[in-house]
Order: sequence, then structure tokens, then C-alpha cells
Amino acid sequence: MNLEKIMTDLEKKHPGEVEYLQAVREVLESIEEIYNENPQFESAGIIERVVEPDRILTFKVPWVDDSGKVHVNLGYRVQFNNAIGPYKGGLRFHPSVNLSILKFLGFEQIFKNSLTTLPMGGGKGGSDFDPKGKSNAEIMRFCQSFMLELWKMIGPETDVPAGDIGVGGREIGFMYGMYKKLSREHTGVLTGKGINWGGSLIRPEATGFGAVYFAQEMLKTKNQDFKGKVVAISGFGNVAWGAALKVTELGGKVVTISGPDGYIYDPDGISGEKINFLLELRASNQDIVKPYSYEFPNAQFHQGKRPWEVKCDVALPCATQNELGKDDAQTLVKNGVMCVAEGANMPSTPEAIEVFQEHKVMFAPGKAVNAGGVATSGLEMSQNSMKLNWSSEEVDMRLHQIMKNIHEQCVKYGTTADGYVNYVKGANVAGFLKVANAMLDLGVL
Repeated sequence: MNLEKIMTDLEKKHPGEVEYLQAVREVLESIEEIYNENPQFESAGIIERVVEPDRILTFKVPWVDDSGKVHVNLGYRVQFNNAIGPYKGGLRFHPSVNLSILKFLGFEQIFKNSLTTLPMGGGKGGSDFDPKGKSNAEIMRFCQSFMLELWKMIGPETDVPAGDIGVGGREIGFMYGMYKKLSREHTGVLTGKGINWGGSLIRPEATGFGAVYFAQEMLKTKNQDFKGKVVAISGFGNVAWGAALKVTELGGKVVTISGPDGYIYDPDGISGEKINFLLELRASNQDIVKPYSYEFPNAQFHQGKRPWEVKCDVALPCATQNELGKDDAQTLVKNGVMCVAEGANMPSTPEAIEVFQEHKVMFAPGKAVNAGGVATSGLEMSQNSMKLNWSSEEVDMRLHQIMKNIHEQCVKYGTTADGYVNYVKGANVAGFLKVANAMLDLGVL
């Protein structure tokens, strides 16, 4: 593999797609050695085929607001690779959505889904629509218009979208309702559905739960666990919420949450009624960070800052891509962090990852750590196929086992000669090998 030539060619084909190119480079650097040991991959052009999506659907989404004004947003679906199963990946509604971000997320999803061992390919989609500040009626009209185009390209054995940033149970419900009307079928084509109409228990919390289960396995390699550990978390979406719940359950103390305008440091810990308070604010589309500091006087609000300056044992970045930079990583290392596990997709910059690895801090990437969300979506698909619902305990048990299996794969392929586990390499190699071998078996498509 000539890594630099591949990256140069990709940059010429896809100029300006920074996030996508960053994600591709990270994977290719990790798999270069094992790729070169398997000449059949080179002769079959596996790299050239896996870095390009199978197809990209782009469409306009016209909708009418409550005052009668017509708006037009862009909609996307990137179907990246279906070698091991139907395309699977979330839909993101946020003003920052563009093709580069969706391609980066879709590319990561290929290997994340592969790691779960469930039969799911990789995809991603969304729109630059912002649900924040919109009425339920406006969101419904947008979701219905969005699905009018998307429904032609998806299906329970073809492409199964899910939620992501800006897409929760409400949005999934509106889209699923339109899909059901258009297709005249009641199938499991979307995951993250309501529990009354095909959803799985603990799905909203699953990504956060899975991230903590994975971090727990990392700690076990040092004969440690979460008991008594101070944990810094960024964001307060479903991932951060689920992570805060599970960390507390396992005996740790979560001391930070964050939003776009800054972070909260609560030395007393964020749990119980405090989490319920945050969920109430989020449900009413209110800012959650500043009001927390008003409600709980010992909490401190830090305007325009990130939580990585707080002394902690474990850091769980659960907000968005590239939120943890080199300076943040150096601060965390200086303050004695022992474990960093990415709850979000690619929240650490390449420079930050280098700092962690240079100082032998346990660091694991999002494609492994946050695979619990899509794993539970896969479990929802299984329940839909069998026309039944599992209990919370059964779903949680299966999720826990999947995360332990992913950790084992990362250790198998990522352990270096000195005993340090390079989780980035381990996750990329394990995910890639399954996809690459499936592509070989299926021929050139």
C-alpha cells in the first residue's frame, strides 16, 4: 500500500472534505502493515473500493413553517459499504451537516458495525435542518418531506437508518409514519423506534452504556474499575446521559457535563435528581448548562471552555468530532488521566491521540467505544424480525457481551511488543479484516 499516493489521489477527488480524509488516513495508517501482509487485498483493489461510497443520494427537502413560509434544506444518504449486511447508520439533523461529515461518519460506521459481529454494513445520512426552536408541527412536516425522497432507497434488508444528533424518538416516529404510509409495510426499516411500535428497551441509553462497559474492560487490564474514579464527560445528549447513569451505577463520580457555550464542574457528582433535572430541560428544548449552575449552587459554570482542564481519572468525550485537541490531551495527561474512551465519533484530533499514546495513556476510539448504540439498533432489528420484544435486562446483557467481545478484538490486534494496547490499531484492523474478507468472497462489485 502506498499510503501517501492513496491520500493524495483522494484529496484531488474530494478537495476540502477534511473530516472524511482525516478518518480515511487514520484507518489506513492502522491497517497498512496487515494489508501489505495480504497481497490478495491489493490485487482485489480492496482499499480503492472501500474508501469510496457505493452511492450518495442528495436531495432537496422543502417544508412549510407555522407562518406559511416555505423553506428548503438539503438531505443526504451515504450508502458506503454493504459487504456484511444492509447499510446501517444514523440520520443527523444539524446546521453543520455536510457531505464531508457524513462521509466520515459513514466510513467509520463500516468498521464500527463490523466490530459488533452483527450483520450490518455502513452508511450515514441527514440534513442541515436544525430542529432546535421548531414546533412539533414544523418538525413533522420536515420529517415527512425528508422521507418522501429517502423511502425509495431504504428497506429492512437494504438500508436501515437510525437516529443521531438532532434525531430522537420524535423525529424517528414522524419519519417511520411516512415510510409506513408510502411502503404499505410495517417493517423494521428504522431503529430508535418507540417501544410501543417496534423499538427496543434501553436504546436511548445504549451508546453511553456501551461506552462505559468498554472503558470498564480497559480499566480491568490494569486491575482497576470505576469504583471511586472521577470521570469527566462532555456533552449531554443521549450518549453522555447514558454514560453518566452507568458510571454512577458502577461506583464512579461524574463531575462534568458540557454544551456549546461551556461546561459545568460539579465536585459533588452529577447523578440522581441532577440527571433528571437535565433531562427535563433537554425535553423542553432549553439550554441545560447554565440552568444547572443556578439550580445546584456548588456547581461552577465555565463559559466558553471544555471540561478537559478538570482533574479526572477517566475522560469520556461524548459531544462531537474534534472537540479534544492536543493542548487538552496534554492537560489531561498532566492531571493524571489513566483512561480516555471516545463516546462520540472522532472527538479527539490526531495530535491529541498522539499525546495519549506517547504517554502510554489507555486510549480507545469511537468506532469501538460507541459501537453499543448501533449494536443495540442491530438487536432492535433482530427483535423486529422475530416480532417480539426482549426485556431491558436481556438487551443490556447482550449489549454488555458485545462490548466485551469488541474489547477482546481490539486487544488481540492492537497489543504491541511492550504490552501496551493500541486500541486505535486494534479496532481498525479487526473491523477491516472482516469487511475485506467479505469483499473478497463476494467478488468485484
